[in-house]
Amino acid sequence: MDAETTAPTAELSIDGDRLWADLMELATIGAYDDEATGLRGVDRQSLTDADRAGRQLLISWMAELALEVTIDEMGSVFGRREGTDPGLAPVLIGSHIDTVATAGAFDGCLGVLGGLAVLRAFDAIGLRTRRPIVVAAWTEEEGVRFGTDMLGSAVAAGRLSLDHAYGLTDAEGRSLGDELARIGFKGERPVRLDPPHAYVECHIEQGPVLAQEDRPIGIVTGVQSISWQKVTLHGRAAHAGTTPTELRVDAGLAAAQIVVEARRMVDSGAYGRLRATVGRIETSPGLPSVVPDRAEITVDLRNPDDEDMARAEADLAAFIDTLPGTQPGLRIETARMARTKAVPFSEAVQDTLEAAAKERGHDSMRIMSGAGHDAQEIAAIAPAAMVFVRGQHQGISHNPREYSSPEDCRAGIEVLASAVRELSA
Repeated sequence: MDAETTAPTAELSIDGDRLWADLMELATIGAYDDEATGLRGVDRQSLTDADRAGRQLLISWMAELALEVTIDEMGSVFGRREGTDPGLAPVLIGSHIDTVATAGAFDGCLGVLGGLAVLRAFDAIGLRTRRPIVVAAWTEEEGVRFGTDMLGSAVAAGRLSLDHAYGLTDAEGRSLGDELARIGFKGERPVRLDPPHAYVECHIEQGPVLAQEDRPIGIVTGVQSISWQKVTLHGRAAHAGTTPTELRVDAGLAAAQIVVEARRMVDSGAYGRLRATVGRIETSPGLPSVVPDRAEITVDLRNPDDEDMARAEADLAAFIDTLPGTQPGLRIETARMARTKAVPFSEAVQDTLEAAAKERGHDSMRIMSGAGHDAQEIAAIAPAAMVFVRGQHQGISHNPREYSSPEDCRAGIEVLASAVRELSA
């Protein structure tokens, strides 16, 4: 290896001011004033006009670094920095820039813009790596618009088909394939990804553990199993004042019973470390004086143990099947939205990240992710792991109060830079 390839890791310096400025500039795209918090939030859902503008800004920053930019058939954006041996499998740095409707500035964006910060640091010291390095921004990681999370990376890794993804629709019936074409990001690069040498992702924790432990960095051991389903309950509309309780078919009541049962299952302790959330409840006709004839809810189950998850799913399904017996005439439909098994990350890549944190002087701890991430999809085809950055305000995320300090953001990307240097040598 030549001298510039073996430049000391200590020479690597992340420009924290530029990283922070990039995060704040991207956050202006899709910005809105959030009445609940009094703060500026971000609404840049996948394949919207705001998402298109965010992608264009990202590509302009990739161009500044003279990266080779390609867009795959799912609209995921890749910026490639060539290595001294272009035939080798690259090190892939990835995350996403799409958001939920009530987002902050950091979720996903830190990992993508941090990847660019790593390449700037390499350029600043003339560091040429043997392996190519690719920074990826995956399409529709959040899953809030088209109902399936980690969508771009799931198709890239082969878990889902391109045709399935193209056929998914949003609440207004617009298909993902059509929306990709509308915003001009239906790319030509084949979506199936050749396995990279390794995949690394830096992300905010989105939880309180690192803050409680007073550590800026987490080395992620894996992602727990995630199950999403939509439950639609069909009852019978009736006047709230004149219809006796025993003669009602109340879809709202049935929805509430599912909410309570999900919490009872968690509290029972019978399903290990189960977490259950009913994040969406909608009733029709939605009037104070009318018994709901229809209710739609989403049920989010998470568990680090696949067997415990399977039992929880089966028992919740059995409970739902009993509800028509409590209200004759009630009809129930369930639809799977997403289902992923627990994913352990590569021990070798975890060790590389942990060594990088130690070398940089950052106190770290091993931690399992409670949220889904693109890394879990790419882990099916390549060694993968993640570095978490501490969040403030109890690690709140998917909310304008989401916040990681400039110092912690820089620390996470410093760890990423040292690990990428090691992996790409």
